[in-house]
Parts: sequence; C-alpha cells; structure tokens
Amino acid sequence: MKKLSFLIPIALTCFLPSGKALSNSRFPIPDSRFPTPDSRLPIPDSRLPIPNSRLPIPDSRLPIPDSLEQQAQHLYETGQYQEAIPLLEQVISNYSDSGDIIGEINSLVNLALVYQRLGNLEQAQETLSQSYSKLSQLHNTKERQELQAQILSVEGQVYLSLGDVKKALTNWEKTSDIYEDLGDLNRLTESQIYQVQALRSLGLYNQATKTLTQIKETLQEQPDSKLKSTALQYLGNILRRVGKFQDSQEILQQSLAIAENLSNQTLIAESLLSLGDTARLLGKTEDALDFYQRVVEESPLPDLKIQGQLNQLSILIANQEWSQARRLLSAIDYTLTTLSPNQTAISARINLAQTLSKSQNSQLKTPNSLATYLTDALKLARELGDRRAEAEAIGNLGTLYEQQSRLDDAQKLTEKALLIAQQVNAPDLGYQWQWQLGRILNQKADKKGAIAAYSQSVQTLQSIRSDLVAISSDIQFEFRESVEPVYRELVGLLLEPNAPQENLKQARDVIESLQLAELDNFFRDACLDAKPVNIDEIDPNAAIFDTIILPDRLEVIVTLPGQPLRQITTNLPQTKIERQLKWVLRDITNPWRAQRTDIPEHLRGLQKKNLQKIHDWLITPIEAELAKSNIRTLVFIPDGALRNIPMSVLHDGENYLVEKYRIAVAPSLQLIDSQANVREKFSVLTAGVTETRPHRPNLAPLPGVKVELDNIKAQVPSLILLNESFTESNFNTEVNSSAYEVLHLATHGQFSSVAEETFLLTWDEVINLNELNSMISADQKQKNPIELLVLSACQTAKGDSRAALGLAGIAVRGGARSTLASLWSVSDRATSDLMTHFYQRFAKGEVTKAEALRQAQLELLQTEDFNHPFYWSAFILLGNWL
Repeated sequence: MKKLSFLIPIALTCFLPSGKALSNSRFPIPDSRFPTPDSRLPIPDSRLPIPNSRLPIPDSRLPIPDSLEQQAQHLYETGQYQEAIPLLEQVISNYSDSGDIIGEINSLVNLALVYQRLGNLEQAQETLSQSYSKLSQLHNTKERQELQAQILSVEGQVYLSLGDVKKALTNWEKTSDIYEDLGDLNRLTESQIYQVQALRSLGLYNQATKTLTQIKETLQEQPDSKLKSTALQYLGNILRRVGKFQDSQEILQQSLAIAENLSNQTLIAESLLSLGDTARLLGKTEDALDFYQRVVEESPLPDLKIQGQLNQLSILIANQEWSQARRLLSAIDYTLTTLSPNQTAISARINLAQTLSKSQNSQLKTPNSLATYLTDALKLARELGDRRAEAEAIGNLGTLYEQQSRLDDAQKLTEKALLIAQQVNAPDLGYQWQWQLGRILNQKADKKGAIAAYSQSVQTLQSIRSDLVAISSDIQFEFRESVEPVYRELVGLLLEPNAPQENLKQARDVIESLQLAELDNFFRDACLDAKPVNIDEIDPNAAIFDTIILPDRLEVIVTLPGQPLRQITTNLPQTKIERQLKWVLRDITNPWRAQRTDIPEHLRGLQKKNLQKIHDWLITPIEAELAKSNIRTLVFIPDGALRNIPMSVLHDGENYLVEKYRIAVAPSLQLIDSQANVREKFSVLTAGVTETRPHRPNLAPLPGVKVELDNIKAQVPSLILLNESFTESNFNTEVNSSAYEVLHLATHGQFSSVAEETFLLTWDEVINLNELNSMISADQKQKNPIELLVLSACQTAKGDSRAALGLAGIAVRGGARSTLASLWSVSDRATSDLMTHFYQRFAKGEVTKAEALRQAQLELLQTEDFNHPFYWSAFILLGNWL
C-alpha cells in the first residue's frame, strides 16, 4: 500500500482571525504569540507538529534528495510559502499526468495548506474542493479514509481561519472518528490536539484540560516525539491560562526537554516562547527575557523570531529600559522585512504599534512611525483579502488618531472598523471599536451617542462571556485594561448628577454585569447562572447598596422595596477613596496600635473618625429613609477596595452600623439563592486542623480549634473531623454520604484574586476552590443545597488589593446558599466565643443568619477583651441572609 504523507505545519501556531489573540485587545499584555495566519487557532500559544509531515513520495521509490516534493517541503518549513506554490503545482500536474489520484490528492491538500498559511482562504477552499472531487473517484478503502481525514483536518484549519470555530471542531471530531476506526493512535492523538485548540478558542478550558491530561497519560510511556512535546506544550499553555503558573512551568520544561532531545529547533523555539510567557506571569521578567532571547537566536523561522523580539520589547518598555528598547526596535524593523506577506506580518506590525503606543519615550513613540506600521499592516491585509485584519488595522489607526485628538478622523476610522468587524462576525473586535466610538463621541460632547455606543459594547461583551477568558492571557491585568473599563466608563456617563430613574436602573444593571464579568474572569469560565431578582420578593425589610468606585467619585445606588432608586454621590478622586479605605483597614486590623510608642498619641488606637467618613459616604444620606421604610437588613454589593472592609464597623459617631442593622454582602444580587429555607433541626459537619502541616509550614498552629468545634457540638448535632481524620478523602466521603445542612471548617485558608491561589487546608492536602465546589455539589443525597458554609480561620492574601474577590468566589462557587467567613485571622478564643454565640441563636431557627451573626458580634463588642473591631468584625455573611 502506498504510504500516505501530508504536509501539515511542522509547528502549528494557534491564532486565526477569530479574535482570541492578545493583540486583538486594545491594551494587551503581550503574550508570546500574536495573530498569525495559516492553520492557526485563536489562542496565541502553541503549534502542532505532525509526525511524518513529508510531502507525498510515490510508491516503491526512495526519497530523491532534490525531488520537487522535498524542495517544496524545505520551502514550507522555512516559511517560504509563496515560493512553494509553483513546485506543488508542478507536482500536482505530474501526478495527474501519471494517473496517480492518491498522490494528486495529497499534493492538493498540501497546496491548500500553503494557501491557508498565506491567508488566501478562498483559494484554499477551492483547492480542497478539488481534493474532494478527486476523492470521490476512489473506492472506500483504508487509503481513502486516510485521505478523507487529511482533507477534513486542513479544512478545519481553513474554517478556523474564517472564524468558524464550531465548524472546525466538527471537522476534527470527524477526523478523530476516522482514525479511531482505523486504529491509528498517533493520528487520533494529533486530531484530539486540534480539538483542544478549538475548545480553548471557545473558552471551554475545563474540557480542554481534561482532554489534554488524557493525551498526556496516553503518551507518557511512549518514546519522545514531536507529538509528545506538543501535547505537553499545549497542556502547559492551558495551565498558564487558568492561573496554574508553577504547574505550567513544570510541564513546559518537560516539553522543552523533549524538543531538545529531538534537536527540533522549531519545537524548541515554541517551548521557549511558552516558558517566557509563564515566567513573565510569575513575575520573573529576567527569565522571560532570557527565554525570548533564546527564541531569537535559535528559531529557524522569522515568524517565531519576531514574536520573541516583540515580547522582549514589551518587557523593556514596561521596565523603561529605553536604550535597549531602541536597539531592539532596529532589529525588529529588519526582521519585519524578512516576513512573508501573510497574517504574521500584519499582526506583527499591529502588535508593534500597540506596544510602542504605551511607551512614554518620545524617541520610540512617534506618531509617524506608529502610523507607518499600521498603514503597512492595512495594505497587507487588503492584499491578502483578510477582512478581519483590515478591521483591526483600521481600528488601531482610529485609536492613534483618538490619542492625537483628531476626533473626526478617529470617528470615521472607528466606524469603518466596526462595520467590517460586524460583517465578518468578530464581536471580540466589535466591542473594542464600540467602546472606542463611545470614548470619541464623549470627547465630542455627544453624550447620548456615547451612551449608546458604550451600551452596545457592554451588550457585545455579554454576548461573548465565554470567549472573554480566551481573549485575555493575563488573569488580572488584561481584564482590568481591556474589559472592566467599558463597564465603569458607561456607569460614569449614566450617573450624572440627579440622574433619571431610567439611567439609575441601567447603571445598576451595568454594575451587576461588571460583578459577573469579574467573577467570570476569576473563574476563567462563564459558568455562573445569573437570574434577575426583585428585592421585594426576597426581603421587604432589606435595602440593597450597589457601589462603584469611579476615577473621580464614589457612586452608590440604593434599592428600597417598592420605592424609586436612590443615588448617592461622593465627589472624591479614586486615590483618596482608596487611601481612606486603607486607613480604615489598618485601624480595624491592628488592636495593638494603642500600645505603640512610635506613633503619635493622637493616632494611637481606633480612629473612629475614619469609620465615620465611610458611614457618611454610604449611609448618612439615606439614613432617614431607611428608618422610614422600616429597614432591618443592609445588603452591600461592594466594589473594589470596599470588598476589604466589613461594613459592620461603619460608625455614625455614636454606634457601629451592626448595632442598628443586620449586615450581609452579595457578590451580585443576581447570584443570590433567594428562597428562605425553613430551619427546624439540622446537623453540622465540622472539621479542623490544630497543628502546623508540612505542606504549608508557614501557617501557624490553631490550638483553639478543638475548643471551637467542641462548643459547636454542644449546641447542635455535629460530627467532628479533627487533624488526622480531616483528610481530603474523609471529608469528601462524609460530605457525600450524609445530608448535612451546615459545613463548618476551622482551618487555615486564603482568599486571593487568583482562583488557584484561593484554598483551604486539610490535614494532608490543599483544597482549591474548584475542588471544594466539586465535593459539595457532588452530593446526591442533598435535596437542597448546603444551607451554610462556615470558614472560621481564613484570611485574604497579603499584598493583594483584590484578594476579597476570592471570598466572593467561595460564596458563589462553594456549593452553599450562604457563606460565613473571616477576612483576616482572629485569635482562637475570640473566634470560639463568636461561633458559640452564633450557633446558640442560629440553632433555634428563630432568627435569620444575618441576625444570628449580628447578635454574636454584639456579644463580643460588649466584652472588655474583644470589643475592638479586630475581633468581631472580621466575620462577614455572603449570599442568602435569611
């Protein structure tokens, strides 16, 4: 039988014009990839080497060193795609003349792939159509099935280039079925890797990770190969995208070791690029620079070299190393001249212009040079017929003109870019140009038009919730620069002084949408099920406080049952607001300041005037209406630094807020389980660790935990898992074998702005957020969700200003209707006393959870030992407060 061979990219990068690449974001944190053409998928990370990627060699003949097939192969592998076309056309003609249909089909598929690399997608489709026509002339043999799979595979790449990810995925699923029927394990694995890239572009990271883990296990015992190196690289890239940086680094080092063992320079360069990306997100910029420099020195392809150089440049600019940046820019300009006229060349220029636009050095950032890069990119895009790249180049020119205050020109270009983005179904670009149009119209004092453009941008963002994870490579910063401002700027426009009810309602909805978007970004998926709720239906005695911190003010929208919305505005710069909140946090978390002699006497102790200022911002303007409406519970949806402050400590000059109201926090009102659960008898599963554990030796022992759990057992029926009995396995088994209404975990835990760094400690393991959710949600015995999850020894990560986002994550993903947790570690005795008082009241079923917590906090407030807010205010209730 004739041995089939087929030219698939030695290293398949994964950006296609479907919009997931970093360079499509308005303010990207450069990744190791930018949009490249060809068989490239929308996630800027990896390339797919396919074994035996040789051009077809006729039967019963050894390869001829200078055969046309080998010459074309060499040109292809060195990026000389245009030069490979006439050779392949001659090969096709030769096979046609000799009646070799199989050889002709192979060569047609290879030619289609070259056209796809060049961005000539119409010609690629036409060539594939010829392949299908020839295929119909063959009988249904094994060879025909293999040829069909090859055509489907390349056609999937073309679909992806056209932005139709679902069609691409369908093709690769068909290819996998064929190879599974044929028993071809290697080709099946290759096809599965293609599917992984499509899954990533659709934002289905969990499914992609699961598939790759299975592939890794399959290849583990096999000898080193291109396929094995690539599978590991893909896995490392996905791990980086979901925040598992250390795991990513380890897997990518394995990929690099295999590539080096194979002496495959392209694979080596790909692994180095990925390692550079991971090192950068780990904060190891020097290591990242070294990795990127090795790419520049070792890559055989200019496509890879330019990526390494651009990533180096972005780091140098971020570090303000101007002399090195200028030298590198000259080298980049030369490399650009070596690129074939394809999407790589387009995207490199756009990426370069975006990177330079952030530079504060005028010698690097000249309007003429930026415009030249972008107009060159636009010219190439039009020559290649790449409408998506054309929209991106035009839109970035609009950005440049906006920065130069050429607003009329900027508006025309932005509207044109938006129209093209909509025509080619690229919403990830569309939202950016809608946002840009809103900014321009706002600067032109067209407020109505600006609000309309911003509103369309938010709607577009909501329509691509699942794609936002794939758009952003950096878990925190990319979202903050490219997504979050759209929401905040729209709210700022809507909330003018004395804003009408229509604006207040829209602003409240936008704030809620921002909360959801932040949590989507935190979890790296869009799995949260948001349902609009009416406060009247939840609690007629509760008021909702939606807050948002804008650059020039703090805005609060208060929802009272059955009444119009209220607007509270505090005109202070964001920096002053955050400084004030920082002072409050310092005061309430340091009960020992009174004994410090290095602090002026008037600054020692608790500064209640700071607590009063926050009270004046949020409560004082609405206090009379709260009393008139008989409000008993205040529910806060905090924004930014407000998440770090327990609202119970706010002070009116005479009393803490907790002395007058029940207090609860909601990550988003749309995520509240609004049903009130009737409590009669309930049982508690308690678990804790009193000793320091080797897997987290830096965490202090908690000797008071045993007393805390014993006191709970004295109040309500409980099972205690303490120390050795509190293993991950035992906890999982117990949760899923009995119906507990309350889970109480008295163990170290940390809340972080990164999901993978939010964890709880068991005796033998660290449980992350997703694992906790899986354990609790997997309980098939529960007729209702867990009523309450208590985390009594946790704290927010130090130095992480957005760490309370992790607590919000626990609240919506912990598997319980309500979560009671501590923002910082409190003394064992204070915690034990507060929990004892809480369960005394909660167990009776006569008061709400919020009221039980309030009464427990008041008990401590009235004691001499624990009356400082440090001891009682750390505990906050999230979720359902009833």
